[in-house]
Amino acid sequence: MRNRSLVVLFFTVFIDLMGFGLIIPILPIYAKELGATDTIVGLLGASFSIMQFVFASFWGGLSDKYGRRPIILISIIIMILAYVLFANATVLWLLFVTRMLKGFGAANLSVAQAYISDIVPKENLTKAFGIIGVAFGLGFIFGPSIGGVINEYHGVRGVGYFAAGLSVVNFVMAYFYLEETLHDRTQSVMLFPNPWKDIFRFRGCPEISSLLTINFVFVLGFSMMQITSTLLWAEHFGLSQLHIGYTFAYIGFLAVVIQGGLIGYFNSWFGDRNLLFFGTLMVAIGLFSMPFVPTDRFYFELVSLTLLSFGNALLTPTVSSLLTSYAPGDAQGKVLGTNQSVGSLARVLGPAIGGAIYGLHFTYPYVLAGSITLVVSVLAIRLRKRIYSV
Repeated sequence: MRNRSLVVLFFTVFIDLMGFGLIIPILPIYAKELGATDTIVGLLGASFSIMQFVFASFWGGLSDKYGRRPIILISIIIMILAYVLFANATVLWLLFVTRMLKGFGAANLSVAQAYISDIVPKENLTKAFGIIGVAFGLGFIFGPSIGGVINEYHGVRGVGYFAAGLSVVNFVMAYFYLEETLHDRTQSVMLFPNPWKDIFRFRGCPEISSLLTINFVFVLGFSMMQITSTLLWAEHFGLSQLHIGYTFAYIGFLAVVIQGGLIGYFNSWFGDRNLLFFGTLMVAIGLFSMPFVPTDRFYFELVSLTLLSFGNALLTPTVSSLLTSYAPGDAQGKVLGTNQSVGSLARVLGPAIGGAIYGLHFTYPYVLAGSITLVVSVLAIRLRKRIYSV
């Protein structure tokens, strides 16, 4: 049952993230076509994360009470509606509505992580969480490149309906083949919890608090890059939307290689605490170097993206694994949902800040992102010492 459930979960998350990847290289440029400024593009990215911040812990708590399967199914239905609206978003305000609706329903990641924690022994969690990274990577391999081709011939409308179709397939697969894994359910979940309260709730556990802080600072820097990279590559390197899709596909390919085949070996050789530090350091170097590549030598940009991808692939599953190790047995969904809320809060600030300072100078988001991610490496060293001494 465990292996079958993991396989179905993998395809469920993959199809969902592929739909997400279809939109990534198109959204900033399309928003500008509708009249958005650099700052508005940043706010567009932030709108998704505002909703995710408010509701991620809500979904995680509901999955602790009612089970993982129904929450995943509900979130997929919401995604279908969001993509259909995106296909018909011909004005800027409607584009904002689609992003907010998608942010509201973005429960798959934290609930999928909780799903994995239900059926995988703790000593194998870091490797098992690599399934999310592989699905994410494959979504970035196929999503942006396919999205670029569809947009080339059928426009944004075609991309939106194609993504909606994928989500319909996703729902059918999850409905018939995804089994429930949660058996010990909590009955003390508030329907509309205060997300700030959930964040402060875990301050009593220094390890969880430190990991949430690390995730916040890392995602803040990474999201500055994510919202502005399409503009950077289009405006300063002259890449078309099709080639931008291929660039995102390269990032996805690296994620698949690392989290699909290497993360287990890295974890065995170095341990979680070392992966946490080296991952953040590689991300910092990759982010800082991105805008300083000569415009006629884009292959050097791939070196920066390689460092960024390696660091991200090491850091993300390690944080999730360590969180589940310290979370109470009846609150793993809540802890992972809170972690998603923390990441969403960072994604609210990151795109807004990144978009605004990109308008001042195209290097500023990357200099700032690389600098604050260095702070994460300091926090990771402190946590490494704390974990090592336990």
